[in-house]
Amino acid sequence: MKLIALSVALLGVLLAPTLADNNENNQGNAGGRSHQSVSIDKQKKVVNVDNNNGWHSWNNILDYSTGFMATRILSKKACFLTKMNQDVMPDVTTLPEAIREKQKDRTKGPAPKNLTYRVAPKKITNLAPYGKNIEALCRGIPTYAAYEFAGESSGACFQANILFILRISLCGGERMA
Repeated sequence: MKLIALSVALLGVLLAPTLADNNENNQGNAGGRSHQSVSIDKQKKVVNVDNNNGWHSWNNILDYSTGFMATRILSKKACFLTKMNQDVMPDVTTLPEAIREKQKDRTKGPAPKNLTYRVAPKKITNLAPYGKNIEALCRGIPTYAAYEFAGESSGACFQANILFILRISLCGGERMA
């Protein structure tokens, strides 16, 4: 029995690098307290970004196949769903290189794009149309649509820096305060 367990463990160690070839890591965010990691599945065209910073942690799914993006914010106990602005986000195939370039030197290349979203007051009750990945991220917590807008925001906003490529602001009154 010990031989089988050792064989399985060894197999896991040997296969891990092969199975993880679509992962990129992004560490050392401003302030030194957070850790951001990203998983990219080029075949499914899905990017999962996890920002681990205690109570200020958040998760983001960019689903290129459905064209939607969702952000789950731990401190808000809510999920926010937006239409992905594909004019701003690099294509899923070029995203790993864009991340590597920003990791090398954050002062080079274009500055992160800033997008502001206004959160709608009505909850989304059916997540199925937004794809399985977003449905899994937001299942069981209040989910709201957010719509991109230009100009100044009135009220409180939650801000997230996604991979040093995109800064989003989710604005929406008491939910974001």
